[in-house]
Amino acid sequence: MSPVAQSGSSSIGQPDYWWYRARTDLLRAALGDYLGSPRRLLDVGSADGPSVSWMHGDHERFAIDVDPRGLVPGTGVCASALELPFADATFDVVGAFDVIEHCEPEAQAVSELARVLTPGGRLLASVPAYQWAWSDHDVRAGHYRRYTLPRIVAAIEDAGLTVRRSTYAFAGVFPFFAAERVARRLRRRSGEPGGLPQVSPALDRVLTGLSSAEARLLRTRDLPFGSSVFLAADKPR
Repeated sequence: MSPVAQSGSSSIGQPDYWWYRARTDLLRAALGDYLGSPRRLLDVGSADGPSVSWMHGDHERFAIDVDPRGLVPGTGVCASALELPFADATFDVVGAFDVIEHCEPEAQAVSELARVLTPGGRLLASVPAYQWAWSDHDVRAGHYRRYTLPRIVAAIEDAGLTVRRSTYAFAGVFPFFAAERVARRLRRRSGEPGGLPQVSPALDRVLTGLSSAEARLLRTRDLPFGSSVFLAADKPR
């Protein structure tokens, strides 16, 4: 998410792409226990809807995104994370999955996420990992940065929140991720177009199988590396 729409979320055009399916399971495994039973929940960047189905429930749910295509009339608002159109202390849970890296200034976006949380409320978030993995994909998606785990934890704590869990994710497929980034740089030098890397049905099964195994691991332990960082943080009472 950024102040102006970029190319929009790739998940809108390819919601069944293996990475989006895997992220749903990994987010649920790592952060599902931190969702609790909120009365009111805000989903920031919800044009990326396939990955947040696990957050649905009986609670009131509101959504914002700069890309209106994924928003549902009545509960969705086209807005920026840099200026959330809600009063202070409105939501018990705020989800911001692959959002903060789209925002500049970063501190303003994180401060806004914290502002709309009720005292004792919880932020659930994810960001892409490792600046060395920066590529044309990040440019096209409208990213400003990638993160290490300490880097995003520091940004969240600077906004006055207390981090309860932080872990890398997508560790099981990390060798494929690193190889794809190298191949992407080579393609860029040769002038070939980028975009989501296409995978065969066989490779899809391998990648989703590795991610399913990782999801079981994430339920009980943190991971030391991966292409994403997940975290849960509380707003002090």
